This record gives sequence, C-alpha cells and structure tokens, in this order.
Amino acid sequence: MNAILGEKLGMTQILGSNGAISVTVVKAGPCRVVQVKTPERDGYSAVQLGFGDLPPRLLTKPAAGHFKAANLPPYRHLVEVRVTDSSLYRPGQEIKVGEVLEKGMKADVGGVGKGKGFSGVMKRHNFAGQGDSHGNHRMHRAMGSIGAGTTPGRTVKGLKMPGRMGGKRVTVLSLEVVEVDAEQDLIMLAGSVPGNRGALVMVRKAVKGG
Repeated sequence: MNAILGEKLGMTQILGSNGAISVTVVKAGPCRVVQVKTPERDGYSAVQLGFGDLPPRLLTKPAAGHFKAANLPPYRHLVEVRVTDSSLYRPGQEIKVGEVLEKGMKADVGGVGKGKGFSGVMKRHNFAGQGDSHGNHRMHRAMGSIGAGTTPGRTVKGLKMPGRMGGKRVTVLSLEVVEVDAEQDLIMLAGSVPGNRGALVMVRKAVKGG
C-alpha cells in the first residue's frame, strides 16, 4: 500500500538538529479495506479504503448494502487507491500508517484547500494595486482596464479577474516525514498541508524524489 487517509490535526514546532521545524500533525488511519478490485472482474487493480466513523442512521440503503457485503461498520470517507497487486489485500484488512510511511521518507499530501470566498485581484492574483495619489479616488484595489477594445471586442478567456478563491483540491509534493508515531497513528510532515483543522487528507509515498 502506498497511501493512507487521515485527518489534519494542526501545526506545531519540534526541535531538530538545525533548530525548530514547523510540522503539520496528521492522524493517519487506521483505515479498513472495504472493497478489492481485480483485473479479472474490474479491469484494474485497486483497493477501496474506509476512514472515519459514521452513524448507521445516516447511511443510504445502497451504501448500507455495500458495507454489509464487506461485513464492516459504515465509514464516513471512501477513497480508491490503485495498487500493483490487489490479491495481497482482503476486505476488512487494517492499514496502519507504519505500513505506508517511515521517518525520513518523502510524502505527497492531497486535500481540499481552505475556501477564501469571493476575492479581489490583489488577494487572488497578487496584483500590486493602483497608486495612492494623482487623483485616484477609492480605486486603490481595483484591477484597472481589462484591455478589451473593439478588437477583439470581448473579454479574453483566462483573464485574471476577481472571483471565487480556494476551495479546490490541492496536492503538496515531497514533504519530509519528520516523525511517525505508529502507536497513536500520528505522522508529522515538514511544512503545511491543504485544508482546515479536521480536514480529510490523503498521504501517499512521494511520486518524485521519494
């Protein structure tokens, strides 16, 4: 297994050989294998992981049947992970963080970034803004001309303008695994990861420089 689901707990500092290191603490797993997909039946090898408790009263009937087939309690989050050989896994198998990552490795972390709402160009695109003097009146954070005259007579696609910022899926690559606490299912990653406290994240072995 090269990935595991977890919950972002927040950030802190730990002392390293070169001073304080800012780390993000993630409660990674334990996850349960809910479904195994095989090339013979599904055309590819994958494992469906479940994470996070969910009250049975919140289940739909199809979802309840899905968990009943695996003889497992319901999970709040289900994520499919591609694997090389799915025959190594079975429904109900527990996946712990110590089986996926070790101290000193590199990891990629994916999640939904914080939503910033409707934002202007200075916050969203790092525009410098307009000058304070020379007759400028309450236009200091405005974007200015969008440059569309008679030709082409329309706003060019992809133009940097105000709009909804954040709230999209983001993957941060090659974060160092500073510490792994297998007993408490905790992992400390150097730097920041997407999302608010309590957000669902997927931690996997780095695809680059791992």
